[in-house]
Amino acid sequence: MRLRLVTALLVLALGAPAAYAHAHLDHAVPAAGSTVDTPPHEVTLTFTQNLEPAFSTVSVTDAKGADVGQGKAAISGNVMRLDLKPLGTGSFTVHWHAVSVDTHITEGTFLFQVGGTSGAK
Repeated sequence: MRLRLVTALLVLALGAPAAYAHAHLDHAVPAAGSTVDTPPHEVTLTFTQNLEPAFSTVSVTDAKGADVGQGKAAISGNVMRLDLKPLGTGSFTVHWHAVSVDTHITEGTFLFQVGGTSGAK
């Protein structure tokens, strides 16, 4: 009987972290730290959990800090997309704020580059 209790508690303890996990960025297009030849028309972020659309955001700025996002981010399940204005070459910063459906908050920032130069046109 005691072994069953210990086993049940162990199963519950090992299963609990998954239920309380945060929505971490799994991957992005363009990828964090990447250099792309062609300016992207959108940024796509995929997370490890579904997002709460009302509280999750993403913004993209050029090297001078100007917002190059177009409209509001579209969120479906664990994917967040933001259309971009026409970009030139340069460095761009993506800042995201994600609230998972279980209300945990994560956020982060990464860069991507268009072309081989620094500074946006």
